[in-house]
Amino acid sequence: MRIAAFFYQGQPHAGLVSDDLQTVRLLDMSLADRELGALSLVVLLSRGEALPAQGAAVPLSEVQLRAPLPRPRRNIFCVGKNYHAHAKEFARSGFDSSAQAGGEIPAEPIIFSKVPECVIATGEAIEMPKVSTTIDYEAELAVVIGKGGKGISKAEAMQHVWGYTIVNDVTARDWQNRHMQWHMGKSFDTFCPMGPWLVSADEMDGTRTRVRCWVNGEERQNASTEDLIFDIPTLIETLSAGITLYPGDVIATGTPVGVGIGFKPPKYLTAGDVVRVEIDGIGVLENPVT
Repeated sequence: MRIAAFFYQGQPHAGLVSDDLQTVRLLDMSLADRELGALSLVVLLSRGEALPAQGAAVPLSEVQLRAPLPRPRRNIFCVGKNYHAHAKEFARSGFDSSAQAGGEIPAEPIIFSKVPECVIATGEAIEMPKVSTTIDYEAELAVVIGKGGKGISKAEAMQHVWGYTIVNDVTARDWQNRHMQWHMGKSFDTFCPMGPWLVSADEMDGTRTRVRCWVNGEERQNASTEDLIFDIPTLIETLSAGITLYPGDVIATGTPVGVGIGFKPPKYLTAGDVVRVEIDGIGVLENPVT
């Protein structure tokens, strides 16, 4: 199942994307629920209830995609330095305020968050802020929680995953370093492209998929989620140990090696760039930089 949020004929909607990715079928929902994108549907399905009645199928070419969760219910949980090679490239960059002597690979998951308001859709522009020129990209698989809970064990964790989407964890590196924590540099307006839709866990295996990123057609990142330092069950167990997770919560699982800061000299984003992220089983998230 692929759930998309979109505008059609000037109105917000949520619907089911066809297997051939050519059409999307409208779902009969209240305006309030449609404005939330896929969130209301994830909550509904997580309770074991049926989808709303299906309406007409319209060509995807005739709709404007929104982020599948246009405004997540709360901050997006994110994981820093969660691929071995990326942890090493970032620790050696001089911008990693979390690095300790000999501590390139974290012993425990590094958790931070991004504010819901920084989410944008595929096709929307990442805006260069006036206060930073060290803007970086980070292609990531994002987990969407279905069944909520607290104290979830690794053995049970995948039962709490509704599905997946793509996130680009855009970052102002200087702010990330200056503030000695990562929330500020990660949460600027437009710094969380998400999409193009949600894919249910029965459609793909997020523990074994490939994450790729291109900037202006140049491949920068290419890795498998099998290379995660802390896998999805570990992340869910860690987060839920003291925090109740709810349907629709988003966990961005970390980015592979190949971010801009890892190059010599760094390859930061500039106005006019186009960032394309592709994850097998989900699709493509593409955003211009302005």
